[in-house]
Amino acid sequence: MKYKTYLWLEDRKGKSGYIFWKTLMAQLYPEIVVESKKNNSELVKAVKCLEDTENRYIVVFDNSFDNLQVVLEQRLLKKYADNKSNVFLMNIICFEYLLLEFKDLINWIYALDDEFLIKRKKAITAREKLVTTIQKGEMNYKDIREILEYNKHIEAYNIEQLSSKILFDLTRNTGFEVSKGNIGACWIKSCCEWEGRMSDDVCGLDTNRMQLKDKMKCICEGTSLLEQFQNVGLEMVL
Repeated sequence: MKYKTYLWLEDRKGKSGYIFWKTLMAQLYPEIVVESKKNNSELVKAVKCLEDTENRYIVVFDNSFDNLQVVLEQRLLKKYADNKSNVFLMNIICFEYLLLEFKDLINWIYALDDEFLIKRKKAITAREKLVTTIQKGEMNYKDIREILEYNKHIEAYNIEQLSSKILFDLTRNTGFEVSKGNIGACWIKSCCEWEGRMSDDVCGLDTNRMQLKDKMKCICEGTSLLEQFQNVGLEMVL
């Protein structure tokens, strides 16, 4: 009997997070079964109640480290997972943060002479400062001047909410637009299969168009995702 590997998500089917993970895994690990558990509480419950000891389960639980409810849920999740030898946890803030930390993000979404590079300078700088801060292991990002200049109401946001807002502000009105309910075709299709593309919609990939699988490989290589996959025993031929 061949055992299966499952990727369990808290993202609902049809939402941008689920679509991203489903697309990514289909390209890089097509043998893995992606399943939605609808929300973080149901995901924790699924791990707690798991009786299968044969198949492997990889769990993606958004680590919104400054959201108390999420922190408490995550502690429970780790407790239940530690008692099961076939459950493996990935340490990811959220898929929006993954895309924010992607090293080629700005180079992909904007052409070299794109006016958005000037109009969205505050969001671009806030993204750089946020990613650099977290990569250094410093979690007190709300005191950073450039992030406060980007959004003076920063205290109203947790890290997941802020990541989502910055990513949306950077990508809106492009083929890479990401919101909670939508992920742009340019993330999940080969270049250039965006049905709504206008003649003046030019991105950084316009002269170097990529197939979807190559896009997913680049995202994996250019973020912390590759290390996370390796930590749970997934190897990828890049």
